[in-house]
Amino acid sequence: MNNLAAFQRDIEGIACLTSDGELRSRARDYYWYSPVLDAQLRDCRADIVVLPATEDEVLRVAAAVARHRLKVTVRGGGTGNYGQAVPLQGGVVLDMTLLNRVLEIGPGFVRVQAGACLEAVLNTVRAEGQQLMIYPSTMSIATVGGFIAGGSAGIGSVRHGILRESGTMRSLRVVTLEEQPRVLTLKGKDVELVHHAWGTNGIMIEAELALVPAVDWLQCVALFPSYPEVIRFGSAVQASGIDVFLLSAVDRRFGPYYRDFGARFDGSADAIFTMVNPSDRARFTELVQKHGGTLSMCMTPQEAQAAGLPPVHECAYNHTTLRALKVDRGWTYLQMVVPVDRAPELVAQQIERYGDEMLMHHEFARLAGQPRLSGLVLLQYLDEERLDEVQQELRQDGCHVMNAHVYVLEKSGRKEMGDEEIRFKHSTDPLGLMNPGKILSLS
Repeated sequence: MNNLAAFQRDIEGIACLTSDGELRSRARDYYWYSPVLDAQLRDCRADIVVLPATEDEVLRVAAAVARHRLKVTVRGGGTGNYGQAVPLQGGVVLDMTLLNRVLEIGPGFVRVQAGACLEAVLNTVRAEGQQLMIYPSTMSIATVGGFIAGGSAGIGSVRHGILRESGTMRSLRVVTLEEQPRVLTLKGKDVELVHHAWGTNGIMIEAELALVPAVDWLQCVALFPSYPEVIRFGSAVQASGIDVFLLSAVDRRFGPYYRDFGARFDGSADAIFTMVNPSDRARFTELVQKHGGTLSMCMTPQEAQAAGLPPVHECAYNHTTLRALKVDRGWTYLQMVVPVDRAPELVAQQIERYGDEMLMHHEFARLAGQPRLSGLVLLQYLDEERLDEVQQELRQDGCHVMNAHVYVLEKSGRKEMGDEEIRFKHSTDPLGLMNPGKILSLS
């Protein structure tokens, strides 16, 4: 602990938190979606939480951490699901949320500090007639840096592709963890060295993000007689060229978790939650009818807010999981990519196989310009053995399963740490102090 006291002296004047409650709360994220991770990570805590407010303060902290050989875990809004923001070995939690300024807005881009809340950034650029290309359902809490370090898809992926190929990340500025820290600027394909690396390879301080013209997206819900028909409809929307920013399918058994929508989604039919360009309203409505569906809701954001309804983006991705867990903690979730060419038939087989053990939820996106269907299904949690068994059955179905119940990066199935990534890791964190225990090849 002498190192910690010396570290505090070196960063005098920079905001710190040391109370037991803060050390515990700032060492948590949404890993509790997984009973497996909850058991493994619930007792982890920081030794100190540091909140730098300027780039110079980040550099001071980085130098002091390296000098005193303290472990450090970088944290944004703490909305990750896999323990990315959890300090496995204690040490310093570096909370970046005070670096929250929008630095510059220009035609087609915004330059912003990494701790900025995504919703605040979106509101700021919308005032200039532009919008972000992609953002998470948790944007009211999530930060720019946290989304880049931990995210892979989100609202807008159906229009622009998933995060790594969307063109959203134009450049990143990163501070190395050394006694004499450097500031690196990454552009082009080099941003992938930091994207989805869970904050293991440098402290992200700034990002330049691409913008597109703003659209006042209609908030829509369409109902269908069966869940496979919802999947067919979503695929038809993608094939039609109708401009949508979200296509999120949920089966009718989610109804009890959506009571705030009343008859718009009451569990009597399966549903797709969407954000539709007003210019395509007629085409979208016609396609719903053509596929035997009913449009139960189609409102402007202002109309939905006046009706007391949440924004549709809070009915997608892991907000769907959160809705269920707020009512029934017996659920956990699985993540997978489903073969698009046989998705309706495969989903029907899985519904038959698992019955009420599994609730269906799928997100439409694009990858390499082609349709992509991701499953974020709910599973009644029995034990880890059954969890593994179901994941193996889904793999046998031809699904690519991303394991949401591990805290090691490579085991999750989302990112490979190849030679280039490992070299960059050693360059930015030569002492191995950043988020230790999260990279298998370095453990």
